[in-house]
Amino acid sequence: MTRLFNSVDAFSRLLSWIAQAVTVVLVISMIYEVVARYVFGAPTIWAFDISYMSTGTLFVLGAAYALKQDAHVRIDFLAQKMPVGIRRSIEGFVFVFLITPIFAGLSKFAIERAWRAFETGEVENVSPWAPLMWPFFAILAIGLVALTLQQLVHGLRVFRGDKDQPFKMEA
Repeated sequence: MTRLFNSVDAFSRLLSWIAQAVTVVLVISMIYEVVARYVFGAPTIWAFDISYMSTGTLFVLGAAYALKQDAHVRIDFLAQKMPVGIRRSIEGFVFVFLITPIFAGLSKFAIERAWRAFETGEVENVSPWAPLMWPFFAILAIGLVALTLQQLVHGLRVFRGDKDQPFKMEA
């Protein structure tokens, strides 16, 4: 099971590095757009598409790594009042049996959506640039699959008792 955990962690880390590179692309493209628009009076037709696709990519590719690092927001005022064993059981159950199946369904939908966009050659209809949509949808699907796997691993770690840090809460 440790091999599975390490593989999912490595995949999440890889996607976070890609998200970091996408951050650079986003910043450079926005600087280019501002200069082109306000200095040369020639706005680009692709800046809006790059910005929303890059932002979506950043969000979805970074989500699994954020979970791995326990960086997601917790509402834990009730959990603080419970014994550690009960907290662990509840969190493990919620992650393995509730959250993971929901995100598995979302991942399946995202994969199907990306495939359909690939098969049909779908383009962004409201954009004058009209980029192909399947690469963006595929990235969203990959990020959702990674988040789903990381949620499963997180829940299994909690059940095993590997994740004690979130359970040592301070008020």
